[in-house]
Amino acid sequence: MPSSLRLPAAFAGSLLAAEAAVLLLRPRERFARQQVEPRAYFSQQELVKATRFRRGQLRIFAAQSALELGLLALAARRAPSAARRPLLTGAASAAGLTLATTAAGLPLRALARRRARDVGLVTQSWRGWAGDVAKGGAIGTGMAAVGGAALAYGTRRYGERWWLPGGALAAGAAVLFTFVGPVVLDPIFNRFTPLPAGPVRDDVLELARRAGVRVREVYEVDASRRTTAANAYVNGLGRTKRVVLFDTLLRDFTAAETRLVIAHELGHVRHRDVPRGLVFATLAAPLSTLAVARLGRLAQREGTTPVPAVALALAVTTPALSAIGNQLSRAIERRADDFALRLTGEPDAMVAFERRIAVKNVADPAPPRWQRLVLGTHPPTVERIGQALAYASERR
Repeated sequence: MPSSLRLPAAFAGSLLAAEAAVLLLRPRERFARQQVEPRAYFSQQELVKATRFRRGQLRIFAAQSALELGLLALAARRAPSAARRPLLTGAASAAGLTLATTAAGLPLRALARRRARDVGLVTQSWRGWAGDVAKGGAIGTGMAAVGGAALAYGTRRYGERWWLPGGALAAGAAVLFTFVGPVVLDPIFNRFTPLPAGPVRDDVLELARRAGVRVREVYEVDASRRTTAANAYVNGLGRTKRVVLFDTLLRDFTAAETRLVIAHELGHVRHRDVPRGLVFATLAAPLSTLAVARLGRLAQREGTTPVPAVALALAVTTPALSAIGNQLSRAIERRADDFALRLTGEPDAMVAFERRIAVKNVADPAPPRWQRLVLGTHPPTVERIGQALAYASERR
């Protein structure tokens, strides 16, 4: 293949591989939904508030991404020589890049936080936020240093074929962090408490029994120390697998709404959606790493450490791959919604929950189509309400 075609071929191949992985792993079911007019469930004031807030946050995110890309491009042009102590140079370059991009982005992150505070989403003090930033920066810098040293070793040991072991290492790292994250990383930032005996725990056990799902533990997390937003999620693998409920969810929503959320998360457990996501990452990793390697090689100056150029290549390629992966995420969430509806038989609770959580989280219930396709990890609120309404019609 001509050298001029290697980069576009690698990039196209990575996108095709990711799309093929989505087609292979996505649920085969198709779920009916009714068309929903946002004004039927949200006031004009609620819609305007959500649109303005989310549009502003998106602009800040875009500005932060552009700033980071600019810093990475500058770092690639001024990368240090790799002639002496290449592993140490790679580790130091990666750590320095992480610190630099974190520090440069702080004003924009603070602006986004202030806007979230203005609409009532933030409860944490600025001092507490600074502590979280420091902890996150320290963890990220340490991980980046290890990755930078590994990259420097891989390029010296395997040359232009470093992407082969690099892709395998990336997939392995995803599995490792999914396993250890709930018990090693998450407790650094929040307190997780096993759900005490009571009506909610009884609901969890009863729903799990009816769903044929084995639940090791359900935890309540002290999300209210940072936000008024509500959420729930499943993470971990094997012995670390768990269902986590925000304390704001348990405090602010009805028993029927909470049951619906629990059933949704049990749907993820029942269909093994966390391992499914890891399989997607494993299938997409090899050709994605090849595309990063080819682009990084183009940005790297001869004789310098490859770390800044590869970091730049990763930042350029990740958005496209994430947009493809989000197709799988949205399909998985639709199935979990259907699972919850059929397990609880309470479509009215789902409609009420989707309306209330959108208002509480200041979420845009009907974002523009491009945002749904590129950034959406979940179906928009109006689609989820429409799915509940279709289920209710089906039952009648």
